[in-house]
Amino acid sequence: MKILVPATSANLGPGFDALGLAVKLYNVVNIQEAKFSSVSISGEGSDNISLKRNNLFISVFNEIFKELVSSSANFRMVFENNIPFSRGLGSSSAVIISAIASAYAMAGFKVDKHTILNKALIYENHPDNITPAVFGGFISAIVSNNVVHFSKSEISDDIRAVVVIPDKPMNTNQSREILPKSYTLKECVNNISHAAFLATCFLQKKYDMLRLASFDMLHEDRRMVALPELFDVRKIAYENAALMSCLSGSGSTFLNIVYKNDAINLKTKLSNKFQNFKVEIFDFDNDGFKLLQS
Repeated sequence: MKILVPATSANLGPGFDALGLAVKLYNVVNIQEAKFSSVSISGEGSDNISLKRNNLFISVFNEIFKELVSSSANFRMVFENNIPFSRGLGSSSAVIISAIASAYAMAGFKVDKHTILNKALIYENHPDNITPAVFGGFISAIVSNNVVHFSKSEISDDIRAVVVIPDKPMNTNQSREILPKSYTLKECVNNISHAAFLATCFLQKKYDMLRLASFDMLHEDRRMVALPELFDVRKIAYENAALMSCLSGSGSTFLNIVYKNDAINLKTKLSNKFQNFKVEIFDFDNDGFKLLQS
């Protein structure tokens, strides 16, 4: 079998740990039963020999598979890692979702997306990343009693993601340590109101209002200080027709949303200015992970 899981962008400005979306950049895993277990990796992490032993996918897969069938088995696993590590594009969520879903499939169980999503909470407690990885689209999500509850809106083909991926990673845990332990009432009210408004903009496809809706006061500017070039990314994006421009997850990637006719121009401007950064245009993913017969 083959599984494809999309990259995700979480927070989206004011929607801290609550809002996220999926883009058409996929990690791909091929799995087949074998006499001996083996691992092959291409793309991200291919030069890291230890990943073949200390691999999050394999540990989660084996744990879930054994839980389902009360035994272990040997598999050949071939990883095509296209989602960058530690860049705020949901690489760990993609690994966890693909491991759980493929364990269910290889154990002969129906792969129910709601089951996969709630199993993923054991390993990743950020619903803004795991939910769009499972279901695609734009997601507003909460967790109550260890269950993810969410609202999904499909994203129009009229818009694109122009993604700026710096050559420097940002560790999520370290990035959270930068943030204060308490916030002012003004900061909290700003983010509650803007996150609510941002969600309605996606749900009603009022994309022209995204710039206003995406203003954050809790985390973005504080995190961007670690990589000051990101302030210029946002400035240039807004000068070149970006509908919104925000830190992707905890960074270092920056997500810019534009109408599709403006995407190439924005990519060109950003590529010319930030030659050490990778700039890509992606469609949005409205489906979430896909299981295929390989």
